[in-house]
Amino acid sequence: MMELSVAIVNWNAEDLLIQCLGFINQMMPGMRKEVFVVDNGSANGMSTIVKERFPEVNLIQNQRNVGFAKANNQAFRLSKGKYLLLLNPDTKVKEGAIERLISFMDIHPDAGVAGGQLLNGDGSRQNSIANFPSLATELLNKSLLRRFFPKKFPGKERNYSGPVEVDSVIGACMMVRRVALEQVGLLDEDYFLFLEETDWCYRMKRAGWKVYHVPQAEVYHFQGKSAGTARKRARVEFYRSRYHFFKKNRGHFQRFILLTGLMIRLGVELVAITLGSLVTLFTIKDWREKLSIYAYLLWWHLRLCPKGMGLNQLER
Repeated sequence: MMELSVAIVNWNAEDLLIQCLGFINQMMPGMRKEVFVVDNGSANGMSTIVKERFPEVNLIQNQRNVGFAKANNQAFRLSKGKYLLLLNPDTKVKEGAIERLISFMDIHPDAGVAGGQLLNGDGSRQNSIANFPSLATELLNKSLLRRFFPKKFPGKERNYSGPVEVDSVIGACMMVRRVALEQVGLLDEDYFLFLEETDWCYRMKRAGWKVYHVPQAEVYHFQGKSAGTARKRARVEFYRSRYHFFKKNRGHFQRFILLTGLMIRLGVELVAITLGSLVTLFTIKDWREKLSIYAYLLWWHLRLCPKGMGLNQLER
């Protein structure tokens, strides 16, 4: 049986993708693996470059951006590996990282999912663990929750000496056991981008599987490069995904409270950043960008959250 199937979803990140594929070949030369690249309608000649430099890669080309969940599912349906690895194109796998995840999964048959430690370019830790969304995590400051309640809200502030069971891991580098996938099912394609892996882990846990963070498996993550090309629309998708998670897993009442709370917070932030920009005569670029994003998000809410203002309409 094939040991590992790697799924990489690309959207307009061709330089990082080529770099990522090169790292995979260098770091795992003797492993029985297959690599799938699902291109979500990138506006460049990426497919030709991948075919020329990496002829062994299974390339799936979509005419438009179908979303992260649906694109990964395309690869999963064709894959044959005992383990499946979701890997972002904006990652650099450190030597031994993937092998450590596989070894951990082999030793712990109760593990349905395992994620590595994500690193910034300078080697500092990124958040690699995600709590299941709740009113507390979405309406309060996540950094303060992690700092004052580290056992309930684990994060990058704590240095873990070994693997630890968590709610969910970040999908930039996430290994899944095929048996668990076959029991729980594929990613929920109602998520276009963000929280699809969190929802998957939630379903895994409900089915009796465990989810682990493995800090010894280190992966550089140059995060947000694809979504960063359309920041306002990406933020809309993040909000939309949160509302979908609550509707699906928390109920309509909690979703209503979340929607109300986030709209109030957006209004307050918009007023504050507007006043600050006026005082500084709009000379601070970061504030101008935030003002544009907050206004866009509030307008999206006031329009009753239409689909046409998110990333899922960019390539149609």
